[in-house]
Amino acid sequence: MSMPPVPPDVLILRDPRESVRKCSLTPLRGRPAFEFVAYHRERRVEAAGRILLHPDGEPLSPADRCRGLLLVDCSWRRLESLLRTVDGDPPRRSLPELATAYPRRSRSFEDPPHGLASIEALYAALVLLGGASRDLLNGYRWAEEFLAANPGLDASRRHAAPQAGGLGR
Repeated sequence: MSMPPVPPDVLILRDPRESVRKCSLTPLRGRPAFEFVAYHRERRVEAAGRILLHPDGEPLSPADRCRGLLLVDCSWRRLESLLRTVDGDPPRRSLPELATAYPRRSRSFEDPPHGLASIEALYAALVLLGGASRDLLNGYRWAEEFLAANPGLDASRRHAAPQAGGLGR
């Protein structure tokens, strides 16, 4: 019997302005390998040796498996403010085009066309790195819709890590 995959060390920089009740990452609190840090403009966050999930980065690849992840959990309009507190210059890595299932309702800021909910982005990254299990999506209300829209991401059906280019809609 094989052991379930172990995710890389994940540091989550979270904007305290975001509703905890609506946060898709809340079910991960207290789980091994996930550390939450609340953003404060005067607090520095060390991210040396990690990769930053960011839409403007190079594609995430299996070569990134040995590094920890940095995920910034905030609204798109606040992303640059939170990133100004990050030290260590983590390289940016992007995900392939994926469809979100999270219903967006922003009236003040346009989301990127392929923006994902934080849990969706984290799950997709961990699938690409070979360290995701489907139980990561437990507690995410739109998990089934997300997996249905992105069938290449269903970790319960995978035997090996997918290649980044193989995950289309």
